[in-house]
Amino acid sequence: MGRAFVPVPTGSQSAAFDRRAIESEGVPQPVLMENAGRGAAQVLTRLFPRGTVLVLAGAGNNGGDGVVLARTLQSWGRPVELLFDSGRPNPDPLLHGWEVSGETIPDDDVRLVAHLQAADVVVDALLGTGIRGAPRPAQARVIRAMNDTDCPVLALDIPSGVDADTGAVEGEVVRARATLAFGAPKLGTLLHPGREMSGRLLAVEIGFPPWERTDVSGRLLTPEWAHRHRPRRPLVTHKNAAGRLLLVAGSARMGGAAVLAARGALRSGVGYLRVAVPKDLRSVLQSAVPEAVQVERDDPDALGEALAASDALAAGPGLGTDSETARLLVGLLAEAGNRPVLLDADALNLLAAGQLTHWDPAGPETALLTPHPGEAARLLDRSSAEVGDDPVQAVRELARRYGAAVLLKGAPSMVATPREADPLLISATGSSDLARAGMGDVLTGSAGAFLARGADPAVAGGLALHFTGLAALLAGEGEALLPGSVAEGLVRALAMEGAGTSPLELSSLILDLPRPW
Repeated sequence: MGRAFVPVPTGSQSAAFDRRAIESEGVPQPVLMENAGRGAAQVLTRLFPRGTVLVLAGAGNNGGDGVVLARTLQSWGRPVELLFDSGRPNPDPLLHGWEVSGETIPDDDVRLVAHLQAADVVVDALLGTGIRGAPRPAQARVIRAMNDTDCPVLALDIPSGVDADTGAVEGEVVRARATLAFGAPKLGTLLHPGREMSGRLLAVEIGFPPWERTDVSGRLLTPEWAHRHRPRRPLVTHKNAAGRLLLVAGSARMGGAAVLAARGALRSGVGYLRVAVPKDLRSVLQSAVPEAVQVERDDPDALGEALAASDALAAGPGLGTDSETARLLVGLLAEAGNRPVLLDADALNLLAAGQLTHWDPAGPETALLTPHPGEAARLLDRSSAEVGDDPVQAVRELARRYGAAVLLKGAPSMVATPREADPLLISATGSSDLARAGMGDVLTGSAGAFLARGADPAVAGGLALHFTGLAALLAGEGEALLPGSVAEGLVRALAMEGAGTSPLELSSLILDLPRPW
């Protein structure tokens, strides 16, 4: 569980890696299947320690993993039954001579349901990662029967019916209590609706050679990744050496946005925070965030001096989109030079409307955009539904079009750079509890702080995603979670060092993410 690099391949990337491991790296395919099945047996035993297990095995390699699982449980003395696709050999050589109770999956619905009702745990090993489109009618019938039982379902690699590349569901789909991936979690189990179908998401090592960054579309933001990438203060330092951020935020009706962003920045360790707000918000900011230094937003000279004395600029939360604000931002961006710049909220709306004229970021090393799907849609001139249907394509296109690192908020949130070879950074800590106004303001402050402290824009976005998501989990407030709780929770989140833990305590376990619902 202490890995800094947890790859997130698509189904096709996973299949290509599988072939390379077998054909070029000398890893026999039966060894991979044996390791997968035995690893699954270990995890199943920890998750569901008692009762009869029913394994539904398809005709392909996913079904082979299920057969090895069934044989392993039988050899350990666990009651197990195997129902297999008619395309599998009978007896199956993967049983190695063990006589596991079972038969071909019944065509009779009554008999199929009777098998399911007699089980305490059901294993879905029907389709695996190769499926495209809806399951065939015979498979759909079995999936419906699984979903109609009260038994918990453990899916192997991916729930049957989920597209491993996109998370799309085009027909019947298994609703798993837990999904165990082999080698790495598949991208489709992290994208909705696949994430919802997957339940608790785990991954186990099965003997693959090392993954390379270029092998995969994405990588997870793990505790070990955050531990290795977060900026550190030297033992002897001072406030100006610990990161100086200029935050431009707030308007007459949106004072809370400036306050929340400021709190997020301070709790993320920035040494010197300057905040430029309108005159009528100064008393509010002074009372709510006395640690911040106020800047006269209406005084161009004061604002220019503040920028010159800062290491990074963050602008947008609650800012407004009037012409005066647009002129202010155009001037600041022109003076920013090579300083890292973060644009969020109304700053992005001004960018989408073409009002931030002449701004040309020097590349992903200096700029971070943090849109939600609605803002992303405006930046791309398309609908929010189109962005939601394919967030991976949307975040990559945004990064290419604007020449910047882009943090696209969502489920999951992810960070892309314009460089195609860079894998997406995919958040593992977010949940629907974060769906509340003001959460993005805290995220902006946190990412701005990491920018000011020396992290490059993509890393700053990834760190902010990881630590705000972790702070939300640690708050334990569920649907009652408030943005202020996340800002304050950053104290505990940043104090948690290094590897995450799993209650299963298996050394082969790579990942253990809780159910998203």
